[in-house]
Amino acid sequence: MEITPWADLSDEALLEKKISQLGLSLADTPLQTLVQQLHGELSAKGLLFHPPCHVGDEWFVPVGIPAIFVPFFLTHERLRKLEKTMMLEVEGENPEWFMRLMRHEAAHAYAYAYQLTKKRKWQRLFGRTSADTTPEFYRPRPYSHSFVVHLDDWYAQSHPDEDFAETFAVWLTPGLDWRTRFKGWKALQKLEYVEELMGSLKGQPPPYQPAYRERDFNFLNIKLKTYYARKRKQYEDTYPDFYDRDLRQLFAGAPEGGPALKASRYLRSRKHELIDAVCESTNEKKYRVNKLLSRLIERCDQLDLHLAPGAAAPDLPVAAYVTTLVMNYLFTGKFKRTK
Repeated sequence: MEITPWADLSDEALLEKKISQLGLSLADTPLQTLVQQLHGELSAKGLLFHPPCHVGDEWFVPVGIPAIFVPFFLTHERLRKLEKTMMLEVEGENPEWFMRLMRHEAAHAYAYAYQLTKKRKWQRLFGRTSADTTPEFYRPRPYSHSFVVHLDDWYAQSHPDEDFAETFAVWLTPGLDWRTRFKGWKALQKLEYVEELMGSLKGQPPPYQPAYRERDFNFLNIKLKTYYARKRKQYEDTYPDFYDRDLRQLFAGAPEGGPALKASRYLRSRKHELIDAVCESTNEKKYRVNKLLSRLIERCDQLDLHLAPGAAAPDLPVAAYVTTLVMNYLFTGKFKRTK
């Protein structure tokens, strides 16, 4: 009996496979060309160190280790498809997005390889770093000119290490006139420092390359279903009943008052458009917005809410409401109701 290759398995069957058994690597994939592109960009700046890249469970550079780990699901089209099904989006799925992330992670690798965070000027400009990881929730200031804008969620504002990584990524981006882009910004001072700092490293091999075993950072010896159960759990949040007042204001129709569209039916019909609109405004993950909308839909059913008969579809008020909840989440870690 012929054994079906894992790439041909159904989602249900594939989820039963251990990631470590899939034989994944960056070699002989389109990602290898992009890794080489990163190395070429570094070489063009006169920098010798090319961070080694490995397959991991997410985008990360281990603390203290100058090496980049790339999510396993990017190594194969079948896995990208599964990631899309499970999480609604694939982080780094196109070359431009992939390279933005690679330049960011390369900065962390350089910080460890050259011990950059110990430099006084680094600390003066970016702040004192620590062993603490980047916080899941922080209070970004969307209009601040003290930080560059590179990845979503104003990520440079989350931690001194991320501020440096984002600044480095902007500096490294080919063809980007960062002096013009950030003219008048306080962030330009940080970019000028990175230019000065990297200039001092030209032709210099990294003094710090600790020996390590790749398997010490291999978190792939789990089934795909376990991986996604954990990942999806990270985006789940409790749904408190105190949103009821907001929902009743948005959907004030009464079924006994005449033909009226159920609020849950309306939300289901507009779900994809609302997700796209909210994500575009907030840069939040589609999976989290989808989960929030699903809970709102469920609650509308429980409350038997309806649109007012003859009323126009409340697309804008609903999108604004969900956007507010998501922004509150980014700032506080909670989908707080509106005042």
